[in-house]
Amino acid sequence: MVDDEPRLRRVLVRLLEGEGFTCSEAGSGTEALEMMHHEPVPLVISDLRMPQMDGVTLLREILARWPDTAVIVVTAVAEVESAVACLQLGALDYVAKPFHLDEVRARVMQALDKRRLILENRMYQHQLEERVQEQAHRIEELSLERLQALVHFLEEKDPYTRGHSVRVANYSLGIARQLQLDQEVIDLIALGAELHDIGKIGVSEAVLHKAGKLSDTEYRHIMEHPVIGARILEPLMRDAPGALAIVRSHHERLDGKGFPDGLRGDAIPFEVRVVTVADSFDAMTSVRPYRPALSVQRATQELEDMQGVQFDPRAVAAFLAAFPDRAALPVTAPEARPLHLPARPVEARRT
Repeated sequence: MVDDEPRLRRVLVRLLEGEGFTCSEAGSGTEALEMMHHEPVPLVISDLRMPQMDGVTLLREILARWPDTAVIVVTAVAEVESAVACLQLGALDYVAKPFHLDEVRARVMQALDKRRLILENRMYQHQLEERVQEQAHRIEELSLERLQALVHFLEEKDPYTRGHSVRVANYSLGIARQLQLDQEVIDLIALGAELHDIGKIGVSEAVLHKAGKLSDTEYRHIMEHPVIGARILEPLMRDAPGALAIVRSHHERLDGKGFPDGLRGDAIPFEVRVVTVADSFDAMTSVRPYRPALSVQRATQELEDMQGVQFDPRAVAAFLAAFPDRAALPVTAPEARPLHLPARPVEARRT
């Protein structure tokens, strides 16, 4: 209760305490703000005409500092227009003097009910937004899981690329962990690595499986798969730009001679450079229709020889450190991982 007339304050306090409320009194707006600073309250009943700080100023201060506090203004009958103006500012109700105690009781109950409904509606909206976001996230995860299954299905059809995406993901994880990258970055790398070749869905099977040398037209066609993959995944990976960059840019080279954008050096995100090393190693050590597999020794030598030209030296060093047992390479039975939200090959070899 805020009023500079102690008698009026006491009448209203006794009324509300009789209804079971705990009440505090303030003789001015300044005193009320000081009290609320130490202990906010759900409801303030304030007179409009007070010295030092009038009720309108007090209302503005309360709504600015404690927007969840309900305010009822008390005014003389001749000042109803001022009370209506307070309603437009955000007061929940007003009572005019002289007032009836039953009317005050009813207005207080109505104001508290309005406040409760406003808070419940706000909480409902917040919870609804959270549920919508959770549902959207789950839909994206299900879509990614279906794409993951599609990638594995396509690779199963081709004995030359069977298990390629999962092996690349496992090699990339080894590199990322060796570099002690943040877990969020590691997860993005794993996601992008496993889906990096999804764009091959849009590449002609005749070109993909061609045993002989590709023509320039065929080579340009097959190198469209990073762009196709990024276009497929973009609606699902707005919150994972690092993973999307892996899909689009895993054929880029440090010297700028890669595909599809000719990125050079640090313009290639580091996550991409990690996966490029893993992808190239697996491609070199896998049998392809146009060539036999390279030995692990020859493939690791290629990685070392092309450091700073095609491959990031840190990623190459991390790969060699993460897989010191060359006899255990290449990985032949990788385990698939569930997916979660969040360069051109050496000497033009296709990957």
